[in-house]
This record gives sequence, structure tokens and C-alpha cells, in this order.
Amino acid sequence: MMHFNKKKPLALAAKALAAIVLVANGGVALAQMTPVGTWRSIDDQTKEPKAQVVITESAGVLTGRIEKILKKDADPKAVCDKCSDDRKDKPVAGLEIIRGAKKAEGKDVWEGGRVLDPEKGSDYALRLTPIDGGKKLEVRGSIGPFGRTQTWTRVQ
Repeated sequence: MMHFNKKKPLALAAKALAAIVLVANGGVALAQMTPVGTWRSIDDQTKEPKAQVVITESAGVLTGRIEKILKKDADPKAVCDKCSDDRKDKPVAGLEIIRGAKKAEGKDVWEGGRVLDPEKGSDYALRLTPIDGGKKLEVRGSIGPFGRTQTWTRVQ
């Protein structure tokens, strides 16, 4: 007659479950150290929420669109009348403002792309750096040595 130790299968199951939880949680933490996601930008002057931007990745290249305008006094039907490229006179809601950024080798930084300020119609060299465990994103736009950095907050 065979005797089964009832404690062993339970102990193995508990260890397997713990391993799955650790791997799953590690994957979530890793996924947060990327610009991919939904972000809330903040107005430089008023410090109020300005827009909700969704950043996606395709074949290693990032694109970001304004999903919603959050500025209290903003016209929801505003267009990019100061833009000078293919985005001229396109609605600001839905406008692609980030193009072409790629992850720098060996760093948690995405660069080489461009970012558009739809209020000025200006296009800047772009660098994106996740900070604070991926809860925030430093968005740096620059022309030559001059530029400014905004800190966006992750929505999801």
C-alpha cells in the first residue's frame, strides 16, 4: 500500500504560486520603466493639468498623441493653426505630438525623436526619461543647447 504525504503537494503548490506572483510583479515593475502608457502633462505657467497623452510603441519607435485636452479654458475643437508640417490645422485632440523616439542602448532613455508644442507650432528634439519607478516621465524638448524639461505623471 502507498502512502501519500498530503503536505508535500500543498507545499509545492504554494512555492509555485509564490514564484508566479514574484515573476508577475517583476514584470509589472519592469513594464513601468518605459514611456509607453498614458500620461498627464502639466502647464508650465499654471501648474494645472494640460493634456492627457498616450504613448505607444511600434517596432521599437515611440509615438505620442494627445488623447484629451485637460486645460480648463481650452477650446475642445482647437486646431494646430501654428503647425507648419502635415499637422497644420489638424485638431489638437488626437494630434500626434511625439514622433520617432527610440530607446538608447543600455539606458532607460528614449531619444532621437521629435516633440511638438501645438500651442506654438514648434518642433523640438526629444528625450524621454522615466523616473520615480516609472510613475513620472521627464520630457525634454530642445533646440541645440537650449530646451526645457517637463515632468509628466503616469495615468495608467
